[in-house]
Amino acid sequence: MSGVIQRTVSVGAGASDANLISGSVFEFARVNQFVSVGVLESADGAFITINAGPNVVLEESEPAVGTDYPIIPDEMYYNAVLAQGDRLVIGARNPTGGAIEMRVVVQATDL
Repeated sequence: MSGVIQRTVSVGAGASDANLISGSVFEFARVNQFVSVGVLESADGAFITINAGPNVVLEESEPAVGTDYPIIPDEMYYNAVLAQGDRLVIGARNPTGGAIEMRVVVQATDL
C-alpha cells in the first residue's frame, strides 16, 4: 500500500513550523516505507529541515521556489526509508518580513 500527503502551510513572518505534515495519518510509518518528498516555497527566504526517524535527510536549507505543488517526479528532491513507527518531520523556518506558503508533497510506499 502507499499514500500521499499534499499540504499548503503558511509560515508567518519570523515564525517556524515544527512539522509541516503534523497530524497526517502518514506522519508515522505504519510499516517500513520508502518516502519521496517535494517542498516548494512561494517566495525566497524560508528554510526547511527533513528528518526521517533518527536520520537527517536535509539540514536547514532553502527549498526551491514555485507557485504550485512540486511536480512528480521532477521536484521530489528528497528520499528516505522509514522503519515502522518512525516519524517523518519536515520543519520550516521563515526569517523574512512576510508570510511564505510552503507546498509539500510526500509519497509513501510500503516496503
